[in-house]
Amino acid sequence: MQGGPENATTTDERHSSRVTIEVNGASREVTLDNRTTLLDTLREHLDLTGAKKGCDHGQCGSCTVLLDGRRVKSCLIFAVTVDGRSVVTVEGLAGPDGLSPLQAAFVAHDAFQCGYCTPGQLCSARGMLDEVSRGWPSAVTEDLNTRVELTDAEIRERMAGNLCRCAAYPHIVAAVRETAGAREPAARAMRAASS
Repeated sequence: MQGGPENATTTDERHSSRVTIEVNGASREVTLDNRTTLLDTLREHLDLTGAKKGCDHGQCGSCTVLLDGRRVKSCLIFAVTVDGRSVVTVEGLAGPDGLSPLQAAFVAHDAFQCGYCTPGQLCSARGMLDEVSRGWPSAVTEDLNTRVELTDAEIRERMAGNLCRCAAYPHIVAAVRETAGAREPAARAMRAASS
């Protein structure tokens, strides 16, 4: 009886996996079809709808989240590959006292219009600022032997994987620049303490 109800259960079990992901600091366990993307897992199984499905091809960046601290496009990653790993979505960026400094800067600089891309922009900017603090160069970094200076050109290059159909780019750059400026004194203090 191929294709009967008994085989359907067996087939589903063979093509699904139990996955445990730490999402925004909480351990979440779900059973998923092995073909389910991280984006669909977040939105449809964990009710975290901040990451948006824009293009579903990794081209727009609306679905950007942080995976083990690095920015990724969640529509391109199968959820089974992140078993045991840590994911931060836009819902996890705020702290106990409210908006993170980056989120507050986005509001202050009106760095969004329709807001559809904003969760991905925020996660990407957070990941990008962490990359800069670790000294990672970009394609436009002029001197690889000195500390990366976060110019507007650097910000635009590093955020190029996140599209904004409303073209709020100047405001996004201003918000990221302000946040980076606020982080710099703390980064200098950490560098001094480690020397």
